[in-house]
Amino acid sequence: MNAENRREIFTRLRAALPHPTTELEYTSPFELLISVILSAQATDVSVNKATRKLYPVANTPAQIYALGIDGLIPYIQTIGLYRTKAKNVIETCRMLVALHDGQVPRTREQLEALPGVGRKTANVVLNTAFGVPTIAVDTHIFRVSNRTGIAPGKDVDAVEQKLMKLVPAEFLLDAHHWLILHGRYTCIARKPLCWNCSIADLCDFKTKTPLPEKGI
Repeated sequence: MNAENRREIFTRLRAALPHPTTELEYTSPFELLISVILSAQATDVSVNKATRKLYPVANTPAQIYALGIDGLIPYIQTIGLYRTKAKNVIETCRMLVALHDGQVPRTREQLEALPGVGRKTANVVLNTAFGVPTIAVDTHIFRVSNRTGIAPGKDVDAVEQKLMKLVPAEFLLDAHHWLILHGRYTCIARKPLCWNCSIADLCDFKTKTPLPEKGI
């Protein structure tokens, strides 16, 4: 894909959604951090259902740490891998209180030192909470980047590096959200909705999905 088409793709995505953001519900960087930890291999919908009950009760590192693992589990047990996530969240809260005065750190190294926080989670927090132009490559972004030709790569790290290099600077801050939402609702995994896609004419995907016939 050439630079002109790539720029036009993001121009259209921006026109359709000028101020994109995560679908996770949060009111502070700490709430976002915990929600992203909980969202690994789970849907944003399931995480939001759990945190709507948790955060009114405990939404600071000290408060959630005080719950302990056994106290936290009832709030998050509807989320996949909840036992492991409970351990990670409680230890993360302990470290935030002990090492960071209860604040979410703003550097990748400090974030990735927290249990349950990998590069993708750190990128989400840095981008969404602190406005750092990072791109967290999840399954949606990986698929969209490869299928469209925006930034093809063999693994998530390769795709992230290409996106950071190839996405025009003016779009870099919000590219993460545009690509996730496009992959979640239009460029879906099994049968992309090419017939309803605003960038289909710019996309390198060869076997475009036609408009479904009525009644099918």
